[in-house]
Amino acid sequence: MARILIGVSGGIAAYKAVELVRLATKAGHAVRVVQTPASLAFVGKATFEGVTGAPVLVDELEPDPARGAFPGDPAPDHAPISHLELVRNCDALVVAPATANTLAKLAGGHADSLLTGAALACRAPVVVAPAMNDAMWDHPATVANVATLAGRGVTVVPPETGSLASKGEWGAGRLAEPLDILATVARAIAERSGARPAPEPAWPDLEGVSVLVTAGGTREPIDAVRYVGNRSSGRMGVALAERALARGARVTLIGANLAVEPPSGARVVAVATAAELEAAARAEFPDCDVLLMAAAVADFAPAAPAAGKLKKEGRDGLAIELAPTVDVLAALAAERRPGQTLVGFAAEHGEGALDHARAKLERKRLDAVVLNDVSRPGIGFDASDNEVTVVTADGTVDVPRGPKGVVASAILDEVQSIRAQASEVNP
Repeated sequence: MARILIGVSGGIAAYKAVELVRLATKAGHAVRVVQTPASLAFVGKATFEGVTGAPVLVDELEPDPARGAFPGDPAPDHAPISHLELVRNCDALVVAPATANTLAKLAGGHADSLLTGAALACRAPVVVAPAMNDAMWDHPATVANVATLAGRGVTVVPPETGSLASKGEWGAGRLAEPLDILATVARAIAERSGARPAPEPAWPDLEGVSVLVTAGGTREPIDAVRYVGNRSSGRMGVALAERALARGARVTLIGANLAVEPPSGARVVAVATAAELEAAARAEFPDCDVLLMAAAVADFAPAAPAAGKLKKEGRDGLAIELAPTVDVLAALAAERRPGQTLVGFAAEHGEGALDHARAKLERKRLDAVVLNDVSRPGIGFDASDNEVTVVTADGTVDVPRGPKGVVASAILDEVQSIRAQASEVNP
């Protein structure tokens, strides 16, 4: 396999570079990462070091503990110049995301950072994956810089059209999917060596698989304007849908009051209440192969919601009787057909979380439960990061803290392991 040097510049899409690194290492490549100082505002060094098992460098004068070696290779007995040794050893350099500023520097031949200096010294194939606002991508300066780089033999992975970092904005500039970037890097390496292109990675490993994802949080009406709800934004479920699509699945997303845009390519069914989610799930469940029940469905709903708006005047207080809602996941599990994989999600709080998840796994007859402890700061509800434990009958798999897209990919890896084991038992 190849030695891939990945350069990360300072844009919001830097979180997707974590997924690129994870996919590259999963495919068997040895990966080193260099970051620009600005990128540290989006993703820290420790995240990339945890995935690659190798030190991450930012400053060109910073000593490299690995002395330019890639994972699996012995370090030299001297201390070489970091940016020169890294590119001398790599089979390809990929810059993802490549911001407008970084593209301009690369086109101008600047060497004012470890990343730009490495690019200038690199004789291996160079791949850039731009990501920026659509106005910046369409600017004549950026157009000229991209053309300059392409004219010098740099491979450009064009950005996609979709939701951008600024709320409500849509256009060209969204970083290409990590799978597509990695496939481009593999082709560039094969073309340079004159060898036949290596076979594509096992992805899309969900090709032809029907995946049903529920996401968001239900809202149970008290009256015409008020409701009982929860803090779920739907980010985790949307990330699962997005990653399943990237792996070739046919995805239906049942979204309850989503605070984020659903991924392009998914069939979306919008719902509001637990009853609506139940009806939609029952309708879609028979045709799915995998159910990912990530939505936070209310356990109780007002027994008698008012038709109009309840008035404060003349009241000393307000008592609301709550009635239990249908346990949607348990109901679906009772109707499952052979070959279906069912994954539940458990948002627990503090002590006893793992015991509760194991009980849910057994009680609802599921294949897996994804547990996240929402008592930990910075993860779970309405956060960009998550940290989970996948609980199965065979044990547990801890997925370390990271962007929800990376966590989603790890969850899907476990889903595929479950499916593979099931197929061995029932070929």
